[in-house]
Amino acid sequence: MAIYHMQAKVISRGSGRSAVAASAYMSCSRMYNDYDGIQHDYTRKHGLIYQEVLLPPMASPEWKGREQLWNAVEAAEKTKDSRLAREFVVALPIELDKDSNISLLQNFIQKNFVDMGMCADFAIHDTDGHNPHAHILLTVRPLNENGTWQYKTEKEYLCIKNWEKKDLQLLNPNAVLARDFSLEPIIYDIWWRFSPPNSESGDTFCPHSGNVAKILFRFIIHTKWKLSISPLR
Repeated sequence: MAIYHMQAKVISRGSGRSAVAASAYMSCSRMYNDYDGIQHDYTRKHGLIYQEVLLPPMASPEWKGREQLWNAVEAAEKTKDSRLAREFVVALPIELDKDSNISLLQNFIQKNFVDMGMCADFAIHDTDGHNPHAHILLTVRPLNENGTWQYKTEKEYLCIKNWEKKDLQLLNPNAVLARDFSLEPIIYDIWWRFSPPNSESGDTFCPHSGNVAKILFRFIIHTKWKLSISPLR
């Protein structure tokens, strides 16, 4: 069953991290960091299912290469405590096959990040075949129409400076899952099997509907049938 899970982190030099190293890790590749002269080699790491870089129209085409992208980011940051990137780790629905998860994630990243002007580097991991999840790495500086890095606004990325913790719950592919027409049969089947049999309308959870139903509540938002879900108790 798809379970809501998302972690949000800031990658900064102040915490001893680098964007190049983070990208190399999630893509299971070897990358050289021009800023500090360190080569990061994760080619022996297992579990990589898919990787891709998505760019807004104004970004340099050469940034399709993640090493070029993150070295450009590192070069733009001059201080020892600079914020370099934002990272999200997101659980993916285990019910979906590889291609469906890739498509789901691409649409999610394009709509929520790239269309807002960010460069996005992402990879899907599933080491044991039972835990598909994605690592998403995002730039923090806005780009102008010529593709040049601009100043950070109030120490935050211009497009998301007003994000709040509650907004992260909406930025999850499992939320997209619940609205995706192609996945409605899966959702409806899960709902039918785990909704309370004594419900008159068949569209609400009872207070003691069990752990499975409570887990389901955490990621189902809305479907074609406009299912209403009562608060957990």
